[in-house]
Amino acid sequence: MFYVRIQGQHFYTFWRKGKPITTKTRATKKRIREKRSESVGLSFPKGSVPYTGNWRNIKPETYKKFEAFQQHDTDHIGRVVFPIRDISGRIVAFNGRHTTGGTPKYMISPAGAKMPLFPIVEPIQGSIILVEGIYDMINLHDKGLTNAVCTFGIKNINEDKLRMLSIQGVEEIIVFFDGDDAGQTAAEEIKEMVERIGLVSRNVCLKDTDPGALPLQTVAKLKSKIYG
Repeated sequence: MFYVRIQGQHFYTFWRKGKPITTKTRATKKRIREKRSESVGLSFPKGSVPYTGNWRNIKPETYKKFEAFQQHDTDHIGRVVFPIRDISGRIVAFNGRHTTGGTPKYMISPAGAKMPLFPIVEPIQGSIILVEGIYDMINLHDKGLTNAVCTFGIKNINEDKLRMLSIQGVEEIIVFFDGDDAGQTAAEEIKEMVERIGLVSRNVCLKDTDPGALPLQTVAKLKSKIYG
């Protein structure tokens, strides 16, 4: 307690030292943010700075297109981070790629977020190109195939998500997964799903590489081969 006297008046001020923020308090606040995000979407984290580099030979304007940023929270430090928006435009998650070999390579936050097919694109000749990872998609956009959509992994796909593409006017889905056995097995499974919902499907397979590693010349040739 402090006692203060000012011009004949007496003031008593009571104070109590604030309680430190505990791990439990932080967890509670995090749950509140996650609940709020279910209805209104996530917000960019405080202190986020637009990423303006050209890591992995991706042009700065492409990073700007996908709202890439960097930020120093635990989930984001050392990463190029992308806000993931659903069909309504809400941010439902952040996907951060570590740039210096840290683990995990990709960090999705909040944990357990339901990842949509991303992004919403304008089909080319009625088709979209379905790829596994976000950098597969971004690299194709950067090199001119702006109808690429990523699944965030070979297990994050089902018929309901594919039907959403149909609602958006997609008539054909070109599956372009990694050329290894796991990627091609998943591509065949997705091809069957696509055909079950009444859409046309094709598979593109390039051995010993993946869409995220293709140079401009290869993407240009691929685009010409697919679309003429």
